[in-house]
Amino acid sequence: MYSWIWRKLPFGLPGKLIGSMLLAVATVALLWLVVFPWAEPLLPFDDVQVTQDSGVPGGGSGELTDPTAQPDEDEELPYDIETNNAPPATPGG
Repeated sequence: MYSWIWRKLPFGLPGKLIGSMLLAVATVALLWLVVFPWAEPLLPFDDVQVTQDSGVPGGGSGELTDPTAQPDEDEELPYDIETNNAPPATPGG
């Protein structure tokens, strides 16, 4: 199909390059301005359902926790809570 389009485009190599770019831009514009707006209501991207059931993955009661709260002293964390810039790991150890 693409070779047929390439053979049918006029004006030698420059015309073929410009013509193929125009066809690509026209295809993207058609999708962006016609097809995607038509298909958007049919897609489930806006169908978000947030519940606060106790059956949420990871357990929990569905209550929100404070992300800035400091952990208990006896709880050991596998990361540094004082800084976001961890030193680079050395190869081999």
